[in-house]
Amino acid sequence: MSGDADREDLGRDPATWTLDQMQRFVQDARGRQLETVRVAAQGRAYDSAHPQEARRQWAKLSLLANRLMLANRLMLADGEGHLMRITQQDFMLRMWVIERLGPDDTDPDWSPDALATDTLDALTITPAQAAVLADGWRDLAIEQIHQLRWHKNLTAHLEILLGYLEPGRTRDQLSAWTRTRRLLP
Repeated sequence: MSGDADREDLGRDPATWTLDQMQRFVQDARGRQLETVRVAAQGRAYDSAHPQEARRQWAKLSLLANRLMLANRLMLADGEGHLMRITQQDFMLRMWVIERLGPDDTDPDWSPDALATDTLDALTITPAQAAVLADGWRDLAIEQIHQLRWHKNLTAHLEILLGYLEPGRTRDQLSAWTRTRRLLP
């Protein structure tokens, strides 16, 4: 859908759109439109009235809208904080699908190992560095406090994720983050 008239034909409430309509809409969406698609699609994914495969498709659409926000460089006034929010939303939805609808190692979005790797790639400091900073966090510059908060948010799904991972280096690294996370502001 490329024109405003096409968008009007869909109606104003995205909650009434079909998956196909929303998939077409998201291709040309920008800014808040992407956030609207993300939220509406995520809501459909959470709706247990839909069949499991449809819920995965809605979740996939929500992830697409979320990732398009990154691709379009919608780093509003919040800059890096916006990036972290988008990344956290990605991780949390993927974890929710893995936990509620089951993992699928043939799809990286629903693979616990892929989510574990993506999580480690998003973290910019080690658990040891975070623990040292957290010890005196009240005396830190606001940017460092934000960094600790971002790491706390980016690791919110780890306790659940650990139950899906085989013993090994990745699991050990994430386990260290679950312990450190409790120390973060």
